[in-house]
Amino acid sequence: MACINRGWDVVSRNIRSCLTRKKGIENRDNSIAERWEILSGKNNWEGLLDPLDYDLRRYLIHYGQMPQAICDSFNSEIASKNLGTNRYSKKNLFTRVGLDKNNPYKYQITKYIYGASDVPSKTEKIKASNWVGFVAVATDDGKVALGRRDILIAWRGTMCPAEWNDDDDWVLVRPTEIFGENTDDILVHRGFYSIYTSLDDASKFNRTTSARDQVLEEVKRLVEQYKRDNVSITLSGHSMGSALATLCAVDIVVNQINKEYPVTAFLFASPRVGEANFKKAYKKLKNLQILRISNALDDVPEKPDRGQVEGSGTDWRVYEDVGFELPIDTTKSEYLKKGINNHILEVYLHGVAGTHGPEGEFKLELNRDIALVNKEAPLLKDEYGVPAVWWIVKNKGMVQQEDGSWTLNDREDDSDLSE
Repeated sequence: MACINRGWDVVSRNIRSCLTRKKGIENRDNSIAERWEILSGKNNWEGLLDPLDYDLRRYLIHYGQMPQAICDSFNSEIASKNLGTNRYSKKNLFTRVGLDKNNPYKYQITKYIYGASDVPSKTEKIKASNWVGFVAVATDDGKVALGRRDILIAWRGTMCPAEWNDDDDWVLVRPTEIFGENTDDILVHRGFYSIYTSLDDASKFNRTTSARDQVLEEVKRLVEQYKRDNVSITLSGHSMGSALATLCAVDIVVNQINKEYPVTAFLFASPRVGEANFKKAYKKLKNLQILRISNALDDVPEKPDRGQVEGSGTDWRVYEDVGFELPIDTTKSEYLKKGINNHILEVYLHGVAGTHGPEGEFKLELNRDIALVNKEAPLLKDEYGVPAVWWIVKNKGMVQQEDGSWTLNDREDDSDLSE
């Protein structure tokens, strides 16, 4: 063990040495606040993607950590009555998942978002409501660090059986709740649209309000509350969450929820959401920018390829990408094992920290702890001495009582628990 620790110390010193040699960069604390409009895509990220701008690396990791925070606090314990919800209150989530320390970009979560899955599988109809995201707003301190009052909407990736059905439902439907009845033949992925817009009579979370209803109502409230501030709206998602973020970002601008404030979506490992008419509608929108981050050997950003139009036996459409793309390649990382799952969000964030373009090498430019890569899977090479799957809930939420007995207590009180 001592040999392993000494080896890890050497590696850590080498990483720190490499990073501190970049004189002046680590001390540019105000650069995000000064450059936020450019980093949010005001100029289409021109000149920032290859080579990847240092501040944009920090910016992307900041927003990429948000859907990861949802996964890190999602209750997936089958035995729990709180299955499919959040373990931590809105007040404590960022602290519980380790995003408070040494982080100037402070937010207050104001709303948890629940989505209903309502797509039948080939053998059965699975209907369920689960926690899929949150809305947050920059605190006064966060506003200073970010350069404006940022309203943040984060959406997680797939975690529940019912959601796999939605992911695999490539049928194309008219998104009338977003564009109204006159959709001009705009079509989107039925499964993702279902999670975004469905109700669930059996759920206290989605009985009367869909995920769409919840998020738009909260964003309207925050835009009104902070109308005297310089406001931005930023969305972040991973995998399925990137698809939901795409629908939500377009929805906010189409229906002028943002008024004229800029809206930006940072999408990690995003599948495609719509066909050519959806892409055309997106291109017409003002104050909306989308940046997709895609990793080599992750095939999710290449899907779906085409889908059948709902109600038609012969009409098939090709799915198309929207926005700008930042390709990364974590297969070049000397820290990772070969043949790993390149779709995992922590792998993406590691990639953003070290990518140097399609033709460049992989070299860490940010001091992002590589131990984070091993949170949910054995991805780091063994020589780094980081335990695999180390992000766990203490005793699976079982808490000892004063009389010595043990009780499952795996959710903090929160206002969202009310009917």
